[in-house]
Amino acid sequence: MKKIYNLEEKKKIENELYQNGFDFIGGADEVGRGPLAGPVVCAAVILPKDCTIEGIDDSKKLSEKKREELYQKIIDEAVAYSIEFVFHDEIDEINILQATKKCMAKAINNLKVEPDMMLIDALTGLEINCPSKGIIHGDAVCYSIGAASIIAKVTRDRYMVDMDKIYPEYGFAKNKGYGTKEHMDALRNIGPCPIHRKSFIGFLHR
Repeated sequence: MKKIYNLEEKKKIENELYQNGFDFIGGADEVGRGPLAGPVVCAAVILPKDCTIEGIDDSKKLSEKKREELYQKIIDEAVAYSIEFVFHDEIDEINILQATKKCMAKAINNLKVEPDMMLIDALTGLEINCPSKGIIHGDAVCYSIGAASIIAKVTRDRYMVDMDKIYPEYGFAKNKGYGTKEHMDALRNIGPCPIHRKSFIGFLHR
């Protein structure tokens, strides 16, 4: 059974950095590396030292309703936040890992307030303008990364709901582009739509 971290435990990394003289500590995370369609979305956020929003966690563990509620609270309280997309065509061109790194770097570098330190969910080797630290399972154990994961998840889910209105055959409003049975059946029966990642669905033509 996975450990559930309370607010104090989730802010442990940030609080240690504050005690060491850091003032603006950011978190960054991505959503959408695995889907067959749509963009990868990255978010970076700097929260104030005294931020105590309850319930921030890995976005995948939260209900849609809870994510939406927390999204608004995070946006309202953030010192700064940034959201970036890298779309399906560029993912096909440079591969998903490079697309994710590019997207993450853009999100961090476009923050209106320059962070003293960025805490990033697992990714390293980014071309960014500030010190950073990769945290394994960061969205679950780190407050700032969890906040970024919620921003990224809500943003991408809203985008895929919009795409469902344009391409309703694939069930994007429900599956968000992941390879559910409904989605796979639609791909086999009618083929891909313009937002599918060709490099991810090549298996359909083998």
